[in-house]
Amino acid sequence: MPGFAGGLRGPRTGGLLGVRPFRLLLAGQFASTIGDYCYAVALPWLVLSRDGGTVLLGTVLACYGITRVVTIPLGGIAADRFGGRRVMLLTDAVRAVAVAVLAVLALSGAPALAHLAPVAVVLGAGAGLFVPASYTVLPALLPKEDLGRGNALSTMVNQAGGLLGPAAGGALVAASGPGAALVVDAVSFVVSAAALLGMRPRPAAEEPADAPAAAADGAGGGGAAAGDPPPTLLELLGRGGLLRVVLVVALVCNLAFNGTIEVALPAFARDGFGAAGYGLLLTVLSLGGLLGSLLATRTGGVRSPAYLFAALAAAMGAGLAAVPFAGGLAGAALAVGVYSVASGWQNIVAVTMLQVWTPPALIGRVMSLVMLAVMGTFPVSVALAGLGVRRLGVEPFFPVAGAAIAVTVLLALTRPAFRTYRTGDEYAPRRAAAAATAPAGGTGR
Repeated sequence: MPGFAGGLRGPRTGGLLGVRPFRLLLAGQFASTIGDYCYAVALPWLVLSRDGGTVLLGTVLACYGITRVVTIPLGGIAADRFGGRRVMLLTDAVRAVAVAVLAVLALSGAPALAHLAPVAVVLGAGAGLFVPASYTVLPALLPKEDLGRGNALSTMVNQAGGLLGPAAGGALVAASGPGAALVVDAVSFVVSAAALLGMRPRPAAEEPADAPAAAADGAGGGGAAAGDPPPTLLELLGRGGLLRVVLVVALVCNLAFNGTIEVALPAFARDGFGAAGYGLLLTVLSLGGLLGSLLATRTGGVRSPAYLFAALAAAMGAGLAAVPFAGGLAGAALAVGVYSVASGWQNIVAVTMLQVWTPPALIGRVMSLVMLAVMGTFPVSVALAGLGVRRLGVEPFFPVAGAAIAVTVLLALTRPAFRTYRTGDEYAPRRAAAAATAPAGGTGR
């Protein structure tokens, strides 16, 4: 098959788990994810069970969501300037205090908006700063050839926490009330911060002579040729065709996916399968993503990731389009599973491509742009899906959304910067590339 000349190498995940800072990172992520879901269960129960009402709950969630989106770009800038590990450590410490305050309020009475809104703003800001910073740490811990497997293992840990966290949060709330679940969330931030604190940067003597001073913290110099100033983000956007393609693909895929899953899928399930069937489809969606991440741990030797990326997008589009026509609940679950496996795998491919290609000094800002494309499209996507389902009907909406995903990524293959990308390629300014290909003794012009 074109684009797979390198074949697949066998897994080396055992070697990755032998890296102590990487193990600590995984442990902290797992604890934090469990805590996040405990909070996600506890907050609605805290508000709704104490005369808060849906308006108060919606206001608190809006405080969190808006603040998170607004602070994502700041998180990328801070991670590139001060190091991703430091930003993550600081935000975990602040959020631990904020959730602990909320837990005390929950255990002592019914918090009002004046209490809940500031906590939600702090937590949203912490999440917005944390997310792009988290993508800068792994490239500093692992060599480039292991980033794909590292990203896959990291994602699997988060997905495992996503499967266990809601059940743990529900059990805690049922047994002891929302205050207990909030205490667990606060503790999870402490555990995550302790893990980050244990990931001490390597001593300077262990670093290569030309290594960036802050590499172990996820910050560092650019990828330009020796003597050149590191590129700016605007330069990367202007000259880096790969980044532009990935951003467009992320926008379209999330516009199509979010509305389909949040609007069209429950509308379709309500008429045919009921609440239990809808719950099963969501479970398959989560398990499929976990399986996709597992498959990604076995694909370290793909020479041309763009072709794998496009093949997975075609599978995503086909799976989404087939949901209403696959034959009952079992067929719909299979179609959702195909989509989610391909999506989970594709996410790892895209993140790894960008982490390797982007100059280290800009990884935080680049990933903040990608996260904005992912998270910022949600309100637009669900609004468009609502209109689309009303105009087209539920069943026709699925193939339209699936076609949008498949066609967009297949069109991306027409862009040379995306199609010709090879594993390990890094951003190189045109002037540096021209100098590298100039004849010996020439001017390079």
